[in-house]
Amino acid sequence: MRFGRVHDNATRRFVRAGILVTVVLGLLVSWGSPAWSKVYIDIDAPAFQRFPIAVQDFKTLDENGDPKEEGEWFADEMGRMLDITGFFRVIERSAFLEDPAGAGIIAPEIRFGDWLSIGVDFLVKGGLEIEDGRLAVEFRLFDVVRGALITGKRYWGRPEDKKTMVMKFAEEVMLALTGERGVFNTRIAFVGKKDNKSELVMIDYDGSGWTRLTDYGALTLFPRWSPDGKMIAFLSYMRGNPDAYILDLESRERTVFAEYAGLNMPSSWSPDGKEILCVFSKDGYDDIYAVNVATKQTRRITRSPSIDVSPRWSPDASEIVFVSNRSGAPHLFIMDADGGNVRRITFEGSYNTSPRWSPTGDAIVFESSVDGRFQLFTIEPDGSNFKQLTFQNGDCLSPSWSPDGRYIAFSLRRSNSEKICIINANGLNFRTIEDIGGFDSVKQPSWSPALKLY
Repeated sequence: MRFGRVHDNATRRFVRAGILVTVVLGLLVSWGSPAWSKVYIDIDAPAFQRFPIAVQDFKTLDENGDPKEEGEWFADEMGRMLDITGFFRVIERSAFLEDPAGAGIIAPEIRFGDWLSIGVDFLVKGGLEIEDGRLAVEFRLFDVVRGALITGKRYWGRPEDKKTMVMKFAEEVMLALTGERGVFNTRIAFVGKKDNKSELVMIDYDGSGWTRLTDYGALTLFPRWSPDGKMIAFLSYMRGNPDAYILDLESRERTVFAEYAGLNMPSSWSPDGKEILCVFSKDGYDDIYAVNVATKQTRRITRSPSIDVSPRWSPDASEIVFVSNRSGAPHLFIMDADGGNVRRITFEGSYNTSPRWSPTGDAIVFESSVDGRFQLFTIEPDGSNFKQLTFQNGDCLSPSWSPDGRYIAFSLRRSNSEKICIINANGLNFRTIEDIGGFDSVKQPSWSPALKLY
């Protein structure tokens, strides 16, 4: 699939099957002005509310297909992608006033007053055609208040690329309005459990694209993405002992990473991908070790008769957050990367565990027991700003940050089943990935870095 920015001066008008549309030629050129470099939406504002956006059915030049059906699909899919970001309120199609038959997709042909009157701030329109088996689609984002174009792109490729085209322009919308592209090009790996066995599974950010990664017929747990997104470390009982492995996602080949007697739990890749923090019980206690990925050389970091588990690097690899019961109940501690300067950061909660350092380094998410339920909390690395994020009727477990730090995936356990859920970093926009792929439970999500999916 190819793509490029569109240019208003490169537009032509076509009339086919009585439908007037505007299609932009496939020129790989940019257009715009510094006026559009502003960030429209401050998603970190304390009083942030979803911004109203409308997506109208796309115009089509395809005489052989069903113009209405195809145009509706693009509008529905774009609306769905924007809705799950948690930053937009997608206006229902039934509220639209502008006549779609007579409306175009360039500013002079749009009745912006009709959109303002129903409370729309931003508007997405588009046009498409299929010729000789090739699909060409133009997407445009407008500022309704100003009555002006913000950004636009034209993509062309195979008809089966259409979802990718929607995801690419959803990135452009996020970039134009929030200053960052979003996480449409990410995946979430997790554990699917069936009876007494479990396997690793992977899905796209929006919950689609199920891919089964393992079929070992054994208890397989704790997926951990490498920083480049090419490998996943995990633990499996496939040989009887809980050993650590690394799976190459391209070749699907696995290698044994650690196979000491007792527990071999991979926990966190270093930001440069050269080491993995692990928990080994080979010396009699659960202690934290750093293992070189290339040489398997191991260095011990903690030496304590207490239980030290769940280590995670800080984004700059200078510190490690971990869980220890050295103060009695499990609490969060931070130490320097060499194991020195250990200090406790949680003093609230009776059972704090599963810490994950945010990609921005300013927060740590973890699970804590509250009134018999585990809920998610965040805390700053200095121990300040202890804040509860979830208030679910169930246990919120195994949090994992998105690579941009805007979202947190976790598993929600109710009764004997678990599902993967996602919230915004402020605790809002709760959504559940309902499809669990035939498993009894899905759990332990691990969010990928940005990937080259398209």
